[in-house]
Amino acid sequence: MDICVVGQGYIGIPTATLFANNNCNVIGVDINEEIVTKLNQGIVPIEEPKINEILINCLNNGTYCAKNKPEKADVFIITVPTPFNKNDFSCDLSYVVSACSSILPFVKKENIIIVESTMAPLSTENIIKPIFEREGFTIGEDLYLAHCPERVLPGNMVFELIYNNRIVGGVTEKCAKKAAEVYGIFVKGNIIETESKIAEMSKCMENTFRDVNIALANELVKICFELGINALDVIKIANQHPRVNIHCPGPGVGGHCLAIDPYFIYSQAPSTAKIIKLARDTNRNMPDFVVDKTKKILSSSFLNEDEKPIISIFGISYKGNSDDDRESPSYEIINKLKNCSKIKIYDPHIPKKSINFEDAIEDSSLILILTDHNEFKDLDYNLILKKMKIPQIFDTKNIVSENNVPKEIKFLNFGNIHLSNQK
Repeated sequence: MDICVVGQGYIGIPTATLFANNNCNVIGVDINEEIVTKLNQGIVPIEEPKINEILINCLNNGTYCAKNKPEKADVFIITVPTPFNKNDFSCDLSYVVSACSSILPFVKKENIIIVESTMAPLSTENIIKPIFEREGFTIGEDLYLAHCPERVLPGNMVFELIYNNRIVGGVTEKCAKKAAEVYGIFVKGNIIETESKIAEMSKCMENTFRDVNIALANELVKICFELGINALDVIKIANQHPRVNIHCPGPGVGGHCLAIDPYFIYSQAPSTAKIIKLARDTNRNMPDFVVDKTKKILSSSFLNEDEKPIISIFGISYKGNSDDDRESPSYEIINKLKNCSKIKIYDPHIPKKSINFEDAIEDSSLILILTDHNEFKDLDYNLILKKMKIPQIFDTKNIVSENNVPKEIKFLNFGNIHLSNQK
């Protein structure tokens, strides 16, 4: 089977290489020349275990090739970004529409068109379907169109693409069946055939569910701060109830899913989706909460008014053990702290945007942990005491074990942040 995957990013590369690794002839298309060159050299531009090994194997076998433009294929898979419009929070389908337009010269009867990009409900039927109908195709009869959203966790994509259940939403039943046959090439989880609009809403709602529950945890942190209660202890004890699972609070929500997908639902029914919008607002406001508390920590400990304190930012990716920094709340926090402090960034997973650990803590007055990388679990506390101007840590991800931190280092997290004004 010949497959053309348009978009070689966090989803497109794993998808393309897994098909190629299962005896399909795959062309991975991307408009970025640098990405195309790297992929053809066997270099994966994202940090994801096992993908590089699979890519090299596929290049050696001749089953994968990256190009700038689409070519004829049996199946076309669209995996381009879908940001939201900031004026009305609607789904920006410009990249998807552009990708669909780019394959039109190569589409022929009996082709299967699959859009993996997350879209607002009804997008496949109302926006994507007409693109191909205007070319004279009858969807469900001589061309098969489906929306098949991904469900993967960065850092474990290969396993999850293979073993997770897969939603296949066809414009017609035959469209769903045809697309399901494509994923049957390598997917070992259940392949669930449904309507495209149900697949669209399901994907958006999966991420909305998580966003709402994270918002509940983040709101709890703010409430406990006002009342002088340890929020982390509250969560730990409440979660011992057999039917309670309060999520982990954090400095905000990032990524291309949780931080965006809920808006796609809200934009379709803004007068009804009130909880969804409130949850988004709560999570979007967490960077302000972190900035405010960071300033209070510094004001209570930094005495030299003639110079700006140094803040060591630990982690700029939105997710631990990943180089994915899309929509990361770290950047908003950094931008809001720049006017009152000097920023040094340490992120071992994004070395191009950071410095090493020792340089990052040199003369620093605060380590601000914004990402739960494994490297932050066991820090070199002797070096911290030696290098930092004021040895203190504010852990917004609850990644550091407080019991391991020497008493000489002031340690704060969302459990004891209400003590930040105490010297």
